[in-house]
Amino acid sequence: MARKQKTKRKIKTHRGAAKRFKITAGGKILRMHSGKRHLLGTKLPKRMRRLKKLVQVDPADAPRVRRMLPNG
Repeated sequence: MARKQKTKRKIKTHRGAAKRFKITAGGKILRMHSGKRHLLGTKLPKRMRRLKKLVQVDPADAPRVRRMLPNG
């Protein structure tokens, strides 16, 4: 009689996190700024330029994001 082998489950990427975060070659996690969706007329161009750029995820939140992106 053949033995049944237990297989490990595949690790799945959290699709919502995959769309929001990017992992660099050096291992840093980047995210977008918030506040660019509405009420744009009141925001200064300088502020909008700053909001356009990617920023690094806070070190306190990084482990949680890494768990959601196992194949990073």
